[in-house]
Amino acid sequence: MDKAISKLAGSALDPASYRALFEQIVAKGESYGPPGGGYAADYTKLNLARTRRIEKTFKALPEVQASMAEATDQTWLVITEPWCGDSAQNLPVILALAALAPSIQVRIVLRDTNLEVMDRYLTNGARSIPKLIAFDPLTGNELFFWGPRPLEAHALVMSEKEKPEADRLSKDQLAEKLHRWYNKNAGQATQLELAALVAG
Repeated sequence: MDKAISKLAGSALDPASYRALFEQIVAKGESYGPPGGGYAADYTKLNLARTRRIEKTFKALPEVQASMAEATDQTWLVITEPWCGDSAQNLPVILALAALAPSIQVRIVLRDTNLEVMDRYLTNGARSIPKLIAFDPLTGNELFFWGPRPLEAHALVMSEKEKPEADRLSKDQLAEKLHRWYNKNAGQATQLELAALVAG
């Protein structure tokens, strides 16, 4: 039994509390991001706009709805931050899927104040988010983990980072390319990957 994860989930934010925090950060209009990250207030505001758009336009695929309806009891602990662009694209999908499954409870923790847990779920050595850890609420046993982005989107990012530095897109150019991918995919990859993990 993973007592650390279970304990953290017990004190974590529910989705409504996380959203209230997100709204509060944007309302303050202050820069918010990881230490040395250079994230301006406008970026977090853009992430909230992305989140709202996905909430309005999201459509669950029929096969995904069926898989989620049959989900076993589990808790989804999501490590994330409002400053994260990938989270703005994926967390609304995660929450919409969980809403289709009465047996799934979602709890959210902030990455930058829970690095001891974040560091157990690194991606190629990086603290990339969002990360979803699913576990059995009775035993604490980990069922699966997912993130920080769908496989196709992650391949897009990694292929760029593997290029010689002189040939790479800038950070802003890569972000624009990645968000174009998200907009075109409309959450379908995240849906299908999570539904497959839930189905076992």
